Amino acid sequence: MSSAQFPDPTSQYPQPDFPEQEQAPPGWTGPMDPPPDHGEESYRGTGQLEGRRVLITGGDSGIGRAVALAFAREGADVAFTHLPEEEQDARATTRLVRDAGRRALAVACDIRDEDQCRNLIDRTVAELGGIDVLVNNAAYQMSQPDGIEAITTEQFDRVVRTNLYGMFWLTKMALPHMDAGACIINTASVQAYKPSPHLLDYAMTKGAIANFTQGLAQMLADRGIRVNAVAPGPVWTPLIPATMPDTTEFGKQSPLGRPAQPAEMAPAYVFLASAQAGYITGEIMNATGGTPLP
Repeated sequence: MSSAQFPDPTSQYPQPDFPEQEQAPPGWTGPMDPPPDHGEESYRGTGQLEGRRVLITGGDSGIGRAVALAFAREGADVAFTHLPEEEQDARATTRLVRDAGRRALAVACDIRDEDQCRNLIDRTVAELGGIDVLVNNAAYQMSQPDGIEAITTEQFDRVVRTNLYGMFWLTKMALPHMDAGACIINTASVQAYKPSPHLLDYAMTKGAIANFTQGLAQMLADRGIRVNAVAPGPVWTPLIPATMPDTTEFGKQSPLGRPAQPAEMAPAYVFLASAQAGYITGEIMNATGGTPLP
């Protein structure tokens, strides 16, 4: 096997310093420099999720798009959410799923709203016939380097309702449509264990997601439904230029010296959704570029 198949992980993808860039929230993929890699040219499926019906929140870009692409190439039909202002990115994800020969359902949905969450579940079940895998991935953050005093009630409410309320509602609403063998995968973060002061409210919610994952896994074990999470480190997604004050050195703090690309996260979700992970539940899979976590 050639060494080209095992590249140096420190230089496999672009390294900081990146060009300074800024976008209005929630951000979109087009202007990002360097462009993120979702696995468009690299991901090869092997049928691990053939016939599965998947719902992903925040599937229009970043980690969500990479997961949607990988799941589709593994044989799954994919429904995913996006905000109305993320329509352009959502069309790109839809195209990737359909190019893999699978059904795609893009739903404009603000998961901060309980009624929109209910409509999302109803549409997914009506069009895909059920839900086998729920990926609670959508999240919001906004850096506040000036301290807790700078976190407004409006920001706090948006972070908590997006990251926690939406996950709770969708899990609760999806479960009646999930049978034994189904699974839930939540997106946690390195921030759950090593909180950055400028992301105080976001880090708090990611800690709650890790706790929710482990508690729910025990609750659903006797129903044959597994619950796990992935805890990424820094990942190059539109959320970064839209919410961080300085993008030039983003990811440099990781031991590998660079941020991950979304494509590097997707295999963890595929594994946790697959039959190969049948004895794994209540776990947090860390993908942090070497940052040690508990």
